[in-house]
Amino acid sequence: MAYTTYVYLILFLGSTFLFYTVFPKKYKWIVLLSASYLYYIAASRLWLVIFILLTTLSVYLSAIWLNRINDLFTSVKKLLDRQQKKEFKEKLLWQKKMVVILMLLINLGALVFLKYYNFFADVLNFALFDFLNIHIPMLKLFLPLGISFYTLQAISYVIDVYRGKYKADRNFGRVALFLTFFPTIVEGPIARYDQVAHQLYEGHSFHYENLTQGTQLILWGMFKKIVIADRANMLVNFVFGDYLKFSGISVVFAIIFYTIQLYTEFSGAMDIVRGSAQIFSVHLPDNFKQPFFAKSINEFWQRWHITLGAWLRDYVFYSVSLSNPFKKFNHFVRNHCNEYLSKLLPATTALFFVWICNGLWHGASMKYVMYGMYYYIIMVIGMFMEPVFYKVKNALHINKETRYFHIFQVLRTVLIVNIGMLIFRADTLSSAFHMFISCFDNFNFDISVLAHLGLSVNDIMVVLIGTIVVFIVGLFKEKGIEIRKSIAKWNIVPRWTFYIVGLFVVIIFGAYGRGYDIVSFIYAQF
Repeated sequence: MAYTTYVYLILFLGSTFLFYTVFPKKYKWIVLLSASYLYYIAASRLWLVIFILLTTLSVYLSAIWLNRINDLFTSVKKLLDRQQKKEFKEKLLWQKKMVVILMLLINLGALVFLKYYNFFADVLNFALFDFLNIHIPMLKLFLPLGISFYTLQAISYVIDVYRGKYKADRNFGRVALFLTFFPTIVEGPIARYDQVAHQLYEGHSFHYENLTQGTQLILWGMFKKIVIADRANMLVNFVFGDYLKFSGISVVFAIIFYTIQLYTEFSGAMDIVRGSAQIFSVHLPDNFKQPFFAKSINEFWQRWHITLGAWLRDYVFYSVSLSNPFKKFNHFVRNHCNEYLSKLLPATTALFFVWICNGLWHGASMKYVMYGMYYYIIMVIGMFMEPVFYKVKNALHINKETRYFHIFQVLRTVLIVNIGMLIFRADTLSSAFHMFISCFDNFNFDISVLAHLGLSVNDIMVVLIGTIVVFIVGLFKEKGIEIRKSIAKWNIVPRWTFYIVGLFVVIIFGAYGRGYDIVSFIYAQF
């Protein structure tokens, strides 16, 4: 049940909204929970619900267990002297860590086994076969729908309780709804418990503004997905599927079109997801903030897939940085390195784990590992070379605040990102390497080749015009102009004329029907 189908948009979403509206406020959350499990079963298989139920039960019980340990310390600490209190606290801290480890073994263990077993088995077979003459068998495994997303949400909930950010919720239904809310289950965003759980559970009366603005977001997401991304996909598949017969300029166009495809598809999916939630007056965190206006790679990743980046920062980077082994390493570096290295080495070491996890989260293959390492290396080079860059700018009298320098920074970032997109899209690392080399070895600038890359001239024009529209909207948002709020202030006739025209643009120019393949959401694979 893809987000772009009439089954989802009209039958499922419409009927869920109708039931939600007529149910008493106290029981509205039951409508959302029932709809979420119904969606999961319809989009996946009935028996796979077992996995998400296991996750829900394990994190619910783990958080309650952590709560009891915290309450125990609170109740007895007044009866203990300082030394006893310290010893008791250390004992309880050890118990809390064991609870979290058990939760991770259940949930992260299931994810790692189902998603990465064959990958790690293949790596070990390659590395150890000649030495030990052993062969780890490959398994035919399945991957439950949304496991990469709901597992991260589950882990964040338990770790937040462990860290004392908030108390465990004793309402099992609220925890279940947080993990299974149907708009987010397939592609995110990766929400935090304190951000959305109360919104999902408390129930909301009919709100006309949320209905109209949510519908606008859905329509805008449909435009990006169906009109632009699905059409660009045809050119991308045409070139990447048989890259050896294409010239360098064709490969460059394919990379650019894939960047357009991935951004419009993923951000479009997030618009549909957030719009679907907003019609129920639930406001999900944004996952994109005009990433292609970023002036550096670090800023790009603060604007792209924001919730994943924030999750990796809070639960990988900080967890590594605050661990005892890392504290010892940090102490060693401070004692044996100069001030400059003592600041950079700990940060870049912890960052390594972030980008390994980022790469592997996207997929179980070496190309995704290299995708993560590609950005890690660029960031590390930027961090270590910053003093050199600063001296060069001063020597050349470059004013960093000028518009021209900002444009240069944006174009530089876009170039780096497009190379990353090549690694991400290519079937293998070898094909990514050959395609990258062809951009220099077999490059002959000829824009007319666009007409021979699997898309008609009309289709190419639709993609380019649609991309310009997305760029202009992003430019307005970058300047702080809220387009939806501006449209809401129009008189009823021009406002509804605009809505109807937008709907017909999606219907008329959408890439579906004869000659177009149905394109699954890319991030639904992860």
